[in-house]
Amino acid sequence: MSRKTRLSQAAATVAVVALAAAGCGESSSGGSTSAGDAKPSGKYTGKGIGLAYDIGGKGDQSFNDAAYAGLQKAEKEFGITGRDVEPQDGETDADKIQRLTQLAQAGYNPVIGVGFVYGPAVKEVAAKFPNTTFGIIDDETVQAKNVADMVFHEEQASYLAGVAAAKASKGKHIGFIGGVDIPLIHKFEAGYVQGAKSVDPNIKIESQYLTETAQEGGFSSPDKGKDAASGQIEAGADVIYHAAGLSGQGVITESAAKKVWAIGVDSDQYNQKALASYKDYILGSALKNVGGAVYDLVKSVVDGKPLSGVVRGSLSNDGVGFADSNPKYKAMTDVVAAVDKAKQDIIDGKVTVDTK
Repeated sequence: MSRKTRLSQAAATVAVVALAAAGCGESSSGGSTSAGDAKPSGKYTGKGIGLAYDIGGKGDQSFNDAAYAGLQKAEKEFGITGRDVEPQDGETDADKIQRLTQLAQAGYNPVIGVGFVYGPAVKEVAAKFPNTTFGIIDDETVQAKNVADMVFHEEQASYLAGVAAAKASKGKHIGFIGGVDIPLIHKFEAGYVQGAKSVDPNIKIESQYLTETAQEGGFSSPDKGKDAASGQIEAGADVIYHAAGLSGQGVITESAAKKVWAIGVDSDQYNQKALASYKDYILGSALKNVGGAVYDLVKSVVDGKPLSGVVRGSLSNDGVGFADSNPKYKAMTDVVAAVDKAKQDIIDGKVTVDTK
């Protein structure tokens, strides 16, 4: 049965934790408790939260770190432990199946796959552990009573990024850099282009995908992001939006070096410690509340009412949004007003955002 929920706001700070080898990939335990320590009162009997990262792993200052922030918040509020596991280079679906199986066998509940690449693994492992709740982010193809499909209207947040970019651009020339040429990232591009053209139908937009497949490093290669940004800046773009995971760090560093605006993705990248040296050139970020989705799923399991079915984040439930942390952005009152109006128009149904 599908239940929809308002996505909670997750903590944005990512702590540094020690990594220890465990099973497939690397694992770390956060929080102040360990397995067997204090458990929340009520119906929860699991060992803690199992979190398996997507390509790029923890430290991407974006997608995976947003999931980790949700794990941290849940650990703190519910007094339970968490185990997060890193991916390996060139791994197969069998590796992901083994990773999720190990977490479920160890008693972690829920077990969450961060990224659509976990679709086949979640489908197989969830069937073997019907009493464990599984979550998968960015995929809604797995239909099972013990699986929550946590997906988002990325195109809505990207529309706001497009509005901000078009309003902030002095040369009426902006750019988009996607990590991998896949339908999920097409949603980011589609919303961005539509938002920008709503401001200026004649605006020039550079668009580039770093790789055809994730295995080629499109989400995990800052050097590829840097080179792509350099080319777009040379072509004349003065605002660049990336949807490229860890590769986006290269986009941001190159934009800062050339003194043009970058727009981050998923997390509020202005507030990421690893990007602090470049934050003055981060106009804003198209947010996807992955941390909130992780937190809400954990809470539902702790409360004895586990979510299942499709749980979708949108502008109307704060599942997506646009970060305004940069004071320089806030000072651009015309840009802020345009973004705020666009957000309300989408919520009110006056604007329907493209996904292709």
